[in-house]
Amino acid sequence: MLFDGSVHQLPDTDPGETQEWLDSLDAVIDVHGKVRARYLLSRLLEKAQQSQVSFPATVSTPYVNTIPREQEPWFPGDEHIERRIRAFIRWNAAAMVVRANKHAEGIGGHLSTFASSASLYEIGFNHFFRGKDDGNAGDHIYFQGHAAPGIYARAFLEGRLSENDLDHFRREIARPGQGLSSYPHPRLMPDFWEHPTVSMGLGPISAIYHARFNRYLMNRHLDDTSNSRVWAYLGDGETDEPETLGALSLASREQLDNLVFVVNCNLQRLDGPVRGNGKIIQELEAVFRGAGWNVIKVIWGSKWDNLLAQDKDGVLLNQMNSTVDGEFQRYTIESGNYIRENFFGPDPRLRQMVAHLSDDDLSALPRGGHDYRKLYAAYRAAAQNLGSGRPTAILCKTVKGWTLGPDIEGRNATHQIKKMNAEQIRTLRDRLHLNDEIPDSALEGDVPPYFRPSEGSVEYQYLLERRRALGGSIPKRIVRARRPLELPADSVFSELDGGSGEQAVSTTMGFTRLLRNLARDEKFGSRVVPIIPDEARTFGMDSLFRELKIYASQGQKYEPVDHDMLLSYTESADGQILEEGITEAGAMSSFIAAGTSYASRGVPSVPFYTFYSMFGFQRVGDLIWQAADSRTRGFLLGATAGRTTLMGEGLQHQDGHSLVLASTVPACQSYDPAFAYEVAAIIKHGLNRMYGDAKGPNGEVDPDIFYYLTLYNENYVMPSRPAGVTDAHIVSGLYKWQGAPTDSNIKHNATVLFSGSAQGAAIAAVEELKTRFNVGVELWSATSYKALREDALAVERDNRLHPSHPDKVARVTSLLGGSNDPIVAVTDFMKIVPEQIARFVPGRLFTALGTDGMGRSDTREALRAHFEVDMPSIVVAVLASLAQAGAVGADVVEGAIIQYGIDPARTDPYII
Repeated sequence: MLFDGSVHQLPDTDPGETQEWLDSLDAVIDVHGKVRARYLLSRLLEKAQQSQVSFPATVSTPYVNTIPREQEPWFPGDEHIERRIRAFIRWNAAAMVVRANKHAEGIGGHLSTFASSASLYEIGFNHFFRGKDDGNAGDHIYFQGHAAPGIYARAFLEGRLSENDLDHFRREIARPGQGLSSYPHPRLMPDFWEHPTVSMGLGPISAIYHARFNRYLMNRHLDDTSNSRVWAYLGDGETDEPETLGALSLASREQLDNLVFVVNCNLQRLDGPVRGNGKIIQELEAVFRGAGWNVIKVIWGSKWDNLLAQDKDGVLLNQMNSTVDGEFQRYTIESGNYIRENFFGPDPRLRQMVAHLSDDDLSALPRGGHDYRKLYAAYRAAAQNLGSGRPTAILCKTVKGWTLGPDIEGRNATHQIKKMNAEQIRTLRDRLHLNDEIPDSALEGDVPPYFRPSEGSVEYQYLLERRRALGGSIPKRIVRARRPLELPADSVFSELDGGSGEQAVSTTMGFTRLLRNLARDEKFGSRVVPIIPDEARTFGMDSLFRELKIYASQGQKYEPVDHDMLLSYTESADGQILEEGITEAGAMSSFIAAGTSYASRGVPSVPFYTFYSMFGFQRVGDLIWQAADSRTRGFLLGATAGRTTLMGEGLQHQDGHSLVLASTVPACQSYDPAFAYEVAAIIKHGLNRMYGDAKGPNGEVDPDIFYYLTLYNENYVMPSRPAGVTDAHIVSGLYKWQGAPTDSNIKHNATVLFSGSAQGAAIAAVEELKTRFNVGVELWSATSYKALREDALAVERDNRLHPSHPDKVARVTSLLGGSNDPIVAVTDFMKIVPEQIARFVPGRLFTALGTDGMGRSDTREALRAHFEVDMPSIVVAVLASLAQAGAVGADVVEGAIIQYGIDPARTDPYII
């Protein structure tokens, strides 16, 4: 749409002149047609812009290349040699997938995505992508996940991978640490891949926030990122994912002209057309342009240029504009005669335009995404766009499965095809003109051979020379500390060891104080990256606004309404806080960018992403998994944690399961601290493990992990650290917080484990059991059931595999195994959280109290009674365990139930 109806609300100061203009337009349309009229209007708009007469820009342009032939730059490479190299890579990529499925039928792999995008990548490899071998950080390339075979094939051509490597594509276990992962996975290939992308939509949003984080580093004077671009490759079908296009406005708002999206528009998703009844390229152009991006369309190859030059009446352009994608896909697989009759045939002027072309010529009319010169022109324009303030989207029309033969290319089933028969392989060889390199005799075996030119060949030397000129081979993940990080002083953490005196505070408040201390540390402070998704005031973190300032790339152009207040909303171009707005996906993308900067930039930074705990793992679990794959280092803080601490909010806000979800991520170190000193100890150890040389609680040495800590909004007096409790005790997952009373009237004993905000009810239950029931209870703080379980499982496995060796003892078994007294574990999360360790404490009755079920809107007291995690529920659970062990009678338990007004007939809260 060009403009809306608001023009009719403006006064017409000269109706006669207006009518003359309208009559002139009618005359042009009648005499010269709509195309001529469109051209004149476009020129008028261009002239109006030059004369600074404002007018809304159009959001779409005709279905032709953005850069016309006469504006294409000179191509600096050797097109023949590059075409040869491209053919070698195409062949090896296909051969690798075919061979993999011969070795293990059904192992998978993708032929068609790279076949359609090979030219898109090779233009970048040969002319634009900057590597890291010169000591710089280079460019950051988000390769489309399904195109991984082509990237491996190029690495093979360069000599970085061997035939044996390629033969272990998707078979990593046979050669631990040396197989080729299915897609870009830094967790599996830490020296090769940098950015996971195959989970649809996550690559694009990560790329946007990565480009923004590079600007953040620059504006905060932490790193010179001016020579690095972020290139993101994605498919047109992938744009249906909300994450793909959801952050486009951020890129233009932040003026990220260091960002380039290359969209492989092969018009097909996994099962069929992306927009069979529409035009995905036009749709995407409107979306990107509407969001403020610079859009470059590469639709038609060079052979169309002469036809377009003859199109004086605009009939060809009109046919291009009106043909839907479903029809274009049909033309891909049909004969030249079909194209002549159905695309050119309806209009005699179109038919005459191609009368001199044979049917084979018509079939060979290429799409622009396979035309090297067209692509180079687009990439060069994107590269020269730096300084414009506009990110660039290059929309390239391709054919899915290009060159793979008529049985594969352009078919709806193309994405799922993993194998090729002998005839199809021979057809591919012929189409790539590799008859000399791969004679028929080489195709007589069960699997197609690989091909790599000799080191003395022109192609090999050209291949390496181009990469040397651009900074070395890529992808290549290098952990190189260009600007090392110095860890903070111990005094930063020790303040929280003393507790809060008589003041009631929350663990969130304790963390906020710690975060401020970290940011103030002279050597370490600048590397702290606080990330908040528009919830700082909810978490009580708005005190950081004025001191650390909120990052705004263009500074603060206004005076905020609270400018005269101590906690005013303060933005700055060198601000430290990333206040992301209401986007957990965007904040997680910033977390990944900051938490991988130690590898991507060689400039370590430490992200502290604080979010509403309910909207962390549940909402963006896929991005958290991507963070683990990326080898991200940093801290996730789930604020307002727990099912009962958040009063009045209800089931969509109360979190009782993030710790369950966190337990599924191996790289995530999950903690549920009850006290401020525990928060400090865990973060201190985490920093030393991720950026120092500390080992994990189970002796792990892998630093490429991240931490999840729950934070609560409930205020209570924070105790000082008990004497003798070390950081190691806290980080190990379980330590004795308070011994059982030794009064002479104590008749029975039990153990209560507490985590997080459940500490209050647990402590109250100890006193109640002592005074009313003569039961002595020892209290243990369970900071991480996940850490305890992982240690126990490792010990169990070791014992199983070493039957002749003396059995090792799990840490939790050692700590809790010296007694037969019953154990009650209470948590503000689901029962399955403490139950992770139940079977590793043999000989003791183990009862878990948790908040299984869905949230409610009410007070904390009412919620805890509802979920049966309050003081009376703990007392009854302890007494019931003692009764089961024969230590007390059932009447004691029944008396307690009556005393506390508990209704045994009420419905289980889990199923309400």
